[in-house]
Amino acid sequence: MSAQVNKVAKADPAAAALAAPPLTERQEARRRRILHASAQLAVRGGFDAVQMREVAESSQVALGTLYRYFPSKIHLLVATMQDQLERMHGTLRRRPPQGETAAGRVAETLMRAFRALQREPQLADAMVRALTFADRSVSPEVDQVSRQTTAIILDAMGQEDPTPEQLSAVRVIEHTWHSALITWLSGRASIAQVRVDIETACRLIDLTAPDRS
Repeated sequence: MSAQVNKVAKADPAAAALAAPPLTERQEARRRRILHASAQLAVRGGFDAVQMREVAESSQVALGTLYRYFPSKIHLLVATMQDQLERMHGTLRRRPPQGETAAGRVAETLMRAFRALQREPQLADAMVRALTFADRSVSPEVDQVSRQTTAIILDAMGQEDPTPEQLSAVRVIEHTWHSALITWLSGRASIAQVRVDIETACRLIDLTAPDRS
């Protein structure tokens, strides 16, 4: 777990308490097969194509086993989003943003993540719909998505020890990014509009900088 995620977990003991015990190597391999099958079905047919029976068959696990890992399709698709974000984070670490300011680096990072989702619009739509439909029972999975997004933003900022004000700014940026995804997927915003909204939200980073007079 990164320093950024550790920082957020310390700030949110309730979320940390929900953390599941580590999986065995065999269980982790099974979970990865399930997430891969979920993503592939969503790529081909979107939200409606992700049916638990088809996921079980594609990942070669029993249907009962699938439900032990993910109690519902919403749980599964939100976990799929967390997995996709984790993969994006790995790519971003290998090729970090080069902007001169923290706000510029975060905006570049989020636009790169947005373009990655743009390449698979059916998958993006399925994951965002699941995140929107999620109720309290899916809180641990939603929290994982939020923590992963926070870690991506803090990495781009180059900030390992964010202040409460900076974490508040990060949450606003996350909300803006999520909303931008929804409006773009629904055809109500262009890529240019998404970029403007994200860059505007990222200005909060400069406003909450500790050395700002």
